[in-house]
Amino acid sequence: MSDQMTVLVPEFLDVGKGEAARQIAMLVRPGQANTDLPALVWLSGYRSDMSGSKAIEIDRLASELGAACIRLDYSGHGLSGGSFTDGTISRWLEEALAVIRHIAPDRMILVGSSMGGWIALRVAQELARHGGPRLEGMVLIAPAPDFTSDLIEPNLKKKERTSLEQRGYFEERSQYSPEPNIYTRALIEDGRENRVLTGIIETGCPIHILQGMKDADVPYLHAMKLVEHLPADDVLLTFIRDGDHRLSRPQDIERLRNAVKGLIR
Repeated sequence: MSDQMTVLVPEFLDVGKGEAARQIAMLVRPGQANTDLPALVWLSGYRSDMSGSKAIEIDRLASELGAACIRLDYSGHGLSGGSFTDGTISRWLEEALAVIRHIAPDRMILVGSSMGGWIALRVAQELARHGGPRLEGMVLIAPAPDFTSDLIEPNLKKKERTSLEQRGYFEERSQYSPEPNIYTRALIEDGRENRVLTGIIETGCPIHILQGMKDADVPYLHAMKLVEHLPADDVLLTFIRDGDHRLSRPQDIERLRNAVKGLIR
């Protein structure tokens, strides 16, 4: 149970070839032999890693239920190799898919936070095209699909546009870290190639979206826009009136746990 969680040792998976090769760190909790439950797969947000509070809570829930849990750090994040400034949605998607295919659970529930929600939607599209584990559901926390083209590009100031052109990136203050957020031209250009809010997104599974209405990073209208692009799926959207972007308070964690349990059939 939760007070006797096995301490997991990070494993590493080589992804990419040549100059693009990087070691991706994973924390994998095996499921208990007598339980037939989908694996929980955690997909972090931009500049977040697999040891964040929500990621740990998902792992704890898996441990309590006897389900498998898969967490990873994207390249340039946490324990993984590679440079953060080389990161793009395509690159981080490739890493998430590589880890999922390497561990190869039969069935899984994706839990994606912020940018991880975008990556979860892209994972679903890639699995639909090329096969893989069966997707049984998704929990998306303050999902930020297409955030580069929908939330960053339209709001760029002249100084930031100039920095992108001349230096290939711009910086902005982060409210979560003393280090600034860095957005590269490669990330923004690649983001356009990975947009999902361009037509119907078919995931083939039920989705529960948790969205704070006081979210300063991803406005709650963005969650409503996402729902419009999911007409074929069973979608539940929970607005948390006083919730911020992180949704890490005890009551938010409880909602997250209940959302995941609600998708385990």
